[in-house]
Order: sequence, then structure tokens, then C-alpha cells
Amino acid sequence: MANSHQPFVALIVGVTGMAGLSLAEALKSPNALGGPWKVYGSASRPIPTWFPSSLLDKYIAFDATDAGNTADTLTPISSEVTHVFWVAIQVRESEQVTVTVNATMLSNVLDVLKSGPGGNGTGSRLSHVTVQTGTQHYMGPIHNPTESGQGLEPHEPPFREDLPRLPYPNFYYALEDLLESYAPSLTYSVYRSSIIIGASSRSVYNALLTSAVYALICRYEGLPFRYPGSRYTWEHFCDMSDARVLAKQHIWAAVTPSAKNQAFNCTNGDMFT
Repeated sequence: MANSHQPFVALIVGVTGMAGLSLAEALKSPNALGGPWKVYGSASRPIPTWFPSSLLDKYIAFDATDAGNTADTLTPISSEVTHVFWVAIQVRESEQVTVTVNATMLSNVLDVLKSGPGGNGTGSRLSHVTVQTGTQHYMGPIHNPTESGQGLEPHEPPFREDLPRLPYPNFYYALEDLLESYAPSLTYSVYRSSIIIGASSRSVYNALLTSAVYALICRYEGLPFRYPGSRYTWEHFCDMSDARVLAKQHIWAAVTPSAKNQAFNCTNGDMFT
């Protein structure tokens, strides 16, 4: 599905994480749907030394929680970007604060890119946003059970995309509502992954490599390899989402008309305890 007109221009927000790195690789692949793509990558800090900068046409560091810094940094490319791939996340001391921070970040970025260089919408090419969320959409605040109150339970698997929302604060819900508020001037897609496995030395959520390093330390110190997870994950089945699979799915939804304005679960399909 080659793009025969002006090339698509992607902005990956959160490019140094596992999903972001795989997105950059997939978008720069010769076989990328909609390609060839021009790719901007961004994160809140300067580009790390390990990141293969050849995957990006330009790296941009900015603070998406700061509306002024976001505008100053992104206005110069606001007439170019056609697609935003949102794989950024900030987790704070409570879910309600996390809701506010993450919704603010996405809103700041979209406001600049939709306004265009003139600040009035003239010249903006932004047409689609894909957002990475996860199975917490169905499970509620499993990382902080005290926020769930009494008598409220998560959905039981299998998780279907059309399951009703749970009555807990959840920043995933806030991001989806924000995307819908831009319709019909923007289309969107939401990807609900499970535990993401991929390559990134910067990701707090790199469960596979974190577990491997922990196992190596235990072996070196002669200590027992005790399960480092929560009771919930010990007692329940889990699955994982390969970051490379997620990247291809993000791109497919971004350029496929029949996939617009929908949420998709995306996992590898194999379960384990």
C-alpha cells in the first residue's frame, strides 16, 4: 500500500521505549505499509547513546507536560506530521494524578500539531493518531489495589475490546476520550497490549530483560531465584506482546481505512504462568 502522493510523516512520542524502538524500525523498513515514511522520534531526554539514530530523520527532546515547551519544539514540524504514534507513559503517585499527567501530555502535542505553524489550523496535515494502552483497561488498578475500593472486581478473561469500562480511574480511558473529542478532524486507533517484550535499556517495564538480570544476580550471589512479581500474576495466566508485532499493527491501523476509530487487543497468543 505505497503512498503515491506526499509521503507520510510520523512522530513517535516515546521512541526510546520498547514499542517506540520497534516502531522506528518498522516504519523505516523498505516494506512498511504506506511507506516510505519520514520519521521523527521524541522523548523527554536527550537521545541515549545506545539508540540507533539512523532509524530517525530527526530526534526531538521535549517535555510534553509543559505546553510552552511542547509548542516551541513541535511548531516547526507541525506542517509536516501526518501520523502520531503515541507510546509515551508517565506513572505518578496515584492513578488520578497519572490520568491528569498523561492526558495533558497527549493534549499538548495534539493541540500544537492540529494548530499548524500559524496557530489556526492552517497547514496542519495531521490525520491519524495511534495510542498504545494495555490490559489494565480490563483489569483495573492491579498495581495499586488500594485504589479499587471494596467489592469491585476486574473483568475475567477472555478480554474483548467491547467490554464495558470498569468504575475505576484509568488514564487509558482518559486518552481514548481525548482522541474521540478530536473527531471527525482526526481518526485514531488504540492498541491494548499485554506485557510488552522488546529491546530498550531505558524502559521501566522491560519485564523479560529485568527478570533475566535478576536471575543472573541471584546466580552470581548464590541466592534462591524468588518470584519477583505480585500475587495476582503468580495466581493467574499471563500472555505477552512482542514489540515488533505491536509496531506492525500500529502501522496497519494507521493506513487502513477500515481499521480507523477502533481499539484492538494485540498479544502473541501464548499463555503461561
